[in-house]
Amino acid sequence: MAPWLSLGEDESPEGQLRARYIKLARQCLVNATDPASEDYLFGGPTQERIVHAAYIAYPLLLAKRQLWDPLTSDQQQHIIEALKTHRRFKPNKSNWLLFPAIIESAIWKMTGTCKKKPILYAIDKHQQWYLGDGVYGDGPDFHWDYYNSYVISPLLTETLRTCREMGMHVENALANAVNRGERYASVTEHLISPEGTFPVVGRSSVYRIAMLQQLEYTVFRNGRLPPPLHAGATRAAITSVIRNMMEMPGTFDENGWLNAGIAGHQPEARDWYNYTGALYMCTMGLTHLGIPPADPFWTEPSAAWTQQKIWSGDESVSQQLFK
Repeated sequence: MAPWLSLGEDESPEGQLRARYIKLARQCLVNATDPASEDYLFGGPTQERIVHAAYIAYPLLLAKRQLWDPLTSDQQQHIIEALKTHRRFKPNKSNWLLFPAIIESAIWKMTGTCKKKPILYAIDKHQQWYLGDGVYGDGPDFHWDYYNSYVISPLLTETLRTCREMGMHVENALANAVNRGERYASVTEHLISPEGTFPVVGRSSVYRIAMLQQLEYTVFRNGRLPPPLHAGATRAAITSVIRNMMEMPGTFDENGWLNAGIAGHQPEARDWYNYTGALYMCTMGLTHLGIPPADPFWTEPSAAWTQQKIWSGDESVSQQLFK
């Protein structure tokens, strides 16, 4: 929700709804990181702490004015101390390296100091693991799944953006990450079928619409779609996937909680490390809600996306469309 919350409150009905959720999100952060709270999340020892802390750090970078700036100094200190608990654990040599990197980046942004070694190590390893055509290895090997969209491209780019903002000379690395992320975004759009589905392959497909994150993040953070993608067509493709996945009967239980599955209730689709709370990583597929309402992404008329144009026999289709 952080991209959407970053738009702030205003007098519109949606702006007032955001105001409500900004307040709720701040209170959740306060409760989750206060050792005196019954909702404190950072007590028990577990390597998963790295992941939990990362997904507190990432929203703070995206919506600092809404989620961090209004807090008291004590509340801010509790958050920083909670984030620092990741330092007790060693990440796997995979996309997990970006979790301590984004945590330390947030600590740096919020306090002016951090441990830079995890940041530099993650940047260096992902430079080594780049395989071409927008794709990074998840570790030294290629894995056919969507972790490039769920984690790698957005967290690497956000880490590098923060490093540049804090005075580190990472201009070339950031430019490379942005260009590679844009290529991956294009490939993601090309994977959306005429019916608004996509190939379900690899781990964590139960994260559902998170597959769309990098495509959405590219517009949210860069303010543009990579050519030749069309704003109205891309919005229509994203909307179609979200509706197909989230409106499928069985997606939510009788109390409105998300069930395990890819399309509806499919509990056997979970991998060994998935649990019910982890399924809510699907909300990363709502990153486009942080794109300002006047952006062409929202104002351009709906249009046929790449695979719709190809499979409808559109005579205007050219090689440039799917490069």
